[in-house]
Amino acid sequence: MALNTRDEFDLTGKICLVTGGGRGMGREMVRALARHGADVIIVSRKLENCEEAAEEIRQQYGRKAWAYGCH
Repeated sequence: MALNTRDEFDLTGKICLVTGGGRGMGREMVRALARHGADVIIVSRKLENCEEAAEEIRQQYGRKAWAYGCH
């Protein structure tokens, strides 16, 4: 029997904030949260990376995504 993590981790209706979400492991976390139904707030030092990640989330997962640069 295959494990269906989508059912186990339903984050629909939740908003998650991910620091360092513009690239690397943070960006992968953003993708995973969106894949499981969460809307995401993406924060990183480089606003451009956050904006790219947010657009990806909106396009691929149909979730709300906000991008913020923070130093």
